[in-house]
Amino acid sequence: MKLVCTQSNLSSHLSLVSRAVSSRPSHPILANVLLNADQATQRVSLSAFDLSLGIQTSFPAQVTTGGTLTIPAKLLGDIVSRLPEGELALDDGAHDRSGNEDEGGILVTLKYASGKYQMRGLGAEEFPELPMIVDGDSAQLSAEAMIEGLRSALFAASGDETKQVLTGVHLSVQDDGLEFAATDGHRLAVVQTVAHPDDVSGALPKLDVTVPAKALQEVIKMLDRGSSSTVAVKFDPGQIVFEWAEQRLTSRLLEAQYPNYRQLIPRQFAHNVTIDRKGLLSGLERISVIADQHNNIVKMSIMPESQSISLSVDAQDVGSGQETIAAQITGEGMDVAFNVKYLIEGLKVINTTEIQIQLNTPTSPAILSPLGSLKMTYLVMPVQVRS
Repeated sequence: MKLVCTQSNLSSHLSLVSRAVSSRPSHPILANVLLNADQATQRVSLSAFDLSLGIQTSFPAQVTTGGTLTIPAKLLGDIVSRLPEGELALDDGAHDRSGNEDEGGILVTLKYASGKYQMRGLGAEEFPELPMIVDGDSAQLSAEAMIEGLRSALFAASGDETKQVLTGVHLSVQDDGLEFAATDGHRLAVVQTVAHPDDVSGALPKLDVTVPAKALQEVIKMLDRGSSSTVAVKFDPGQIVFEWAEQRLTSRLLEAQYPNYRQLIPRQFAHNVTIDRKGLLSGLERISVIADQHNNIVKMSIMPESQSISLSVDAQDVGSGQETIAAQITGEGMDVAFNVKYLIEGLKVINTTEIQIQLNTPTSPAILSPLGSLKMTYLVMPVQVRS
């Protein structure tokens, strides 16, 4: 392998695939990134795979001699990211000698304008292939819809690995588009994105899968970097693959049955509150300073007589706080308590001017939804507080 590329290209694409490098590899080669230089296409592809999440990307380069090898991802990334902008030359010496791999591995030389580095790499023979889906279903989906749905749902997925299936986002096809759902057992975000004819080619297949949140967070980051308008999604019972432009992400699916979340959402409500989203968010962020010192609980008093709500915290030995915010209210007054962080996180992913809060009792689910184009349902379970 012998090639010349720019520092910015190599650094940015290494940063991209390094997210799929295993932090505790079961085999030494899983700590490496796979480099494949193709003389015919004059491109270099990089791949990383931790046996669950795999990322592949490519970029143009001047390839004099093609070849494939693996290099420790952290070492290569740390060096390249610190080099100045300009051209870099990568050479594994294979064109100069018949055997370029010894017991210590392949000696790879990285040169730039005023210096050079050498690293030990390994052959690609033991590097696991990223899964391919041949007989599964596939669809072309709108990249914009994917980003919108994932951004609005991912925050509600559980971070507790013991909950397994709740650490993912459930993707399903509805009559007119995609539905994204995430829950940690205390709150639930359901987002529906409309599939416009210009955005999606072909009929949508029956999609009903749960994808690890970690993989979908990388999908968002990768889509944000590119200019592709569509994403090819392929899936079978065990894997899902997202492909666009010169990038590819593969992930295992979470196999357990996802909860029937639709039955948790109430259909009728006794209390309706319409309120300015930024005003509510600002009030919650201020009062959370005291709530964070106690138990993260904030009390919300719905006051139809004054068409306002009151947020209050009374933390013994810490202090107290109260915020009053104007609102449009139908229904009787009621006091209800919430985990303040759940409210803040939900309001941050909504980008409409106003939101609606719908409730029935202080112990039944509350629904927050944006008043605008985004079709989102955010369910939060109240906290029971002793008087």
